[in-house]
Amino acid sequence: MGLASFLVDQSPGKNKKATESIYDFKMKSLEGKEIDFSQYKGKKLLIVNTASKCGKTPQYAGLEKLHERYGDQVTVLGFPANNFLWQEPGSSEEIAAFCERNYGVKFQMFEKVSVKGRDQNPLYQWLQAKTGAKPDWNFAKYLVSADGKNVTFFKSSVQPLDQILISKIQN
Repeated sequence: MGLASFLVDQSPGKNKKATESIYDFKMKSLEGKEIDFSQYKGKKLLIVNTASKCGKTPQYAGLEKLHERYGDQVTVLGFPANNFLWQEPGSSEEIAAFCERNYGVKFQMFEKVSVKGRDQNPLYQWLQAKTGAKPDWNFAKYLVSADGKNVTFFKSSVQPLDQILISKIQN
């Protein structure tokens, strides 16, 4: 299956548009605002599937520190997902309140998506096709190069401020 077969919008009644670029995606923020990924052209992206009720949830703090320290080099994008032991059961409002209250999250968060399985979100289909890797648990990370062509996968065990990730961001 080629990259051109991935769909940007699978909503009923919408024209389905094939994509080969990360910049073709449009997704809704936790607040329900459509975010056009074309605004990220020329920036490295760190795409992370998140969860509020997971042993790895404290990685939110590391992601926020990464956002604060390296925000000029990488844009952190969080995607809540309920794929691993139902550890993200909340609504968008509950997720936003949790992230702000407990971790002071200011990086861009999106509406809940499915990151694996039959209902896998097209963005995660694209990321998986680029790397051959799918999230192994909550807080798996995909680093997309500034030109949008190269994607590196990091398992959930890699902490946001781990030197292996920081070195990829800085190169």
